Amino acid sequence: MISTRGLIKRYGRVQALRGLDMEVPPRSVYGLIGQNGAGKTTTLRILAGLLLPDAGTAEVAGWDVVRHPRELRRAVGYMPDFFGVYNDLRVGEYLEFYAAAYGLRGPAVARLRDELLELVDLAAKREEFVDTLSRGMQQRLCLARALIHDPEVLLLDEPASGLDPLARVEMREILKELCHLGKTIVISSHILSELADLCTHIGMVVDGRVVRQGTLAEMLAVAQVRNIILRCHGPVAPAEKIVAGWPGAEIISAGEEQMEFRLSGGPEEVAALLAEIVAGGVQVVHFAETESSLEDTFVQLVREARA
Repeated sequence: MISTRGLIKRYGRVQALRGLDMEVPPRSVYGLIGQNGAGKTTTLRILAGLLLPDAGTAEVAGWDVVRHPRELRRAVGYMPDFFGVYNDLRVGEYLEFYAAAYGLRGPAVARLRDELLELVDLAAKREEFVDTLSRGMQQRLCLARALIHDPEVLLLDEPASGLDPLARVEMREILKELCHLGKTIVISSHILSELADLCTHIGMVVDGRVVRQGTLAEMLAVAQVRNIILRCHGPVAPAEKIVAGWPGAEIISAGEEQMEFRLSGGPEEVAALLAEIVAGGVQVVHFAETESSLEDTFVQLVREARA
C-alpha cells in the first residue's frame, strides 16, 4: 500500500532523511517510531504530498507522490501533530466546510457528517463551537476531518499527543475500528506502549533511516538482549558471581535470594549460563525471561544503529 525507496530530504544544511526505505502492507496499522528529529514528520508530509523529496521515490495506494499529487490527496487522509481549527465554526459546520473543499455537495454531506461524528463519539457536540471542545475532542474532530473524503490511507502524526490517559484510550479504540473498516494507517508516536497495543507493524527510524521494520512480533523478537529473573533456594551470591563474570551479562538488581540481569544472545546462551549456575551448586527455583517491551527493543536498536 505504501512503499518508499531511498527518500532524501534536506532543509538547508540539515539532512532530515538519508535514504529512507519503508514498506507498509495494505490494511495494516504501521507504527513509525523514533526520537525527535529522526525524520518521522518529514516522512509523513512527503507521503501526504505536502513536501517534495530531494531524491528517492514514494508511492501511496499506487500513486507516485511527485507525479500524481491530485490522485494522492484523494487517497490520503492526513492528521498533523499541530493543526489549526476554525473556532468560530460549530462542530458540524467544521466538517461541512472540509467536505465542500473536497467537492462534496448535497444531502449526502449531512449524512456523512453525522456518521463521522458518531464514529468519533462527537454526535452530541454537533452544534457546539469548536473552541469549546476539550483537547481530546478536538483531536477526534480532526480525525473525522481526515476521514471526510473516505481515504484508503490515514497518516497520523502524534495523534495522542497531549491527551490524558482516558482520551488516549478513546483514540486507540477509534483507530482499531478504522482498521477493522479496512483502512491502512500509519501512526507516528512517542508513546510506544500505545503502539504495541495497536499496531500490526513497526518501523524504527534513526537519523533519517528506517533501521528495522516488520510485524510487531518480529520486532520484539529481533532484540537479542533478554531480561532474566533468577530465584534461588538459599543465598543468590554464588549465582551473582557467575553472572557478573559472564560475557554479555549485566546485573540489574540483586537481593538475598533473587536477582535480575540482562543477557545478550540467543536461547543457546541462556541455556549455557543456566547450566553453569546449576553446575556451580546454586539451587535454582526460578529462572525465567521477562517479556521484552517495544521500548527495550527500540533503545537497543538505536544503540546498535549508532554504533
